[in-house]
Amino acid sequence: QVRLVESGGGLVQAGGSLRLSCAASASIFKIYALGWYRQAPGKQRELVATISSGGITNIVGSVKGRFTVSRDIVKNTVYLQMNSLKPEDTAVYYCNTVPNRLLWGQGTQVTVSS
Repeated sequence: QVRLVESGGGLVQAGGSLRLSCAASASIFKIYALGWYRQAPGKQRELVATISSGGITNIVGSVKGRFTVSRDIVKNTVYLQMNSLKPEDTAVYYCNTVPNRLLWGQGTQVTVSS
């Protein structure tokens, strides 16, 4: 089973930036689309960004224009660059395939203070 490990979260003030990383234990990026998901307290997990097996990216919803997704195939790592962060971006961020096929990792906590 492929493992995914998220990192890079933290506490940041509104307007700040963070870059999240998702390291995979195997070379899957050319096979599956990968996505960044987030789950805020009391809310369902939602998809915020995807990158296809061919490298085409898509940003979803309220984070459009502020978040970008990229990958390093050699490092088996996907990144989520988050700019102009808002308190409503506070959540645990996860990566997984799209649709999700793998076990969820522990995620990385992002907290944005106002």
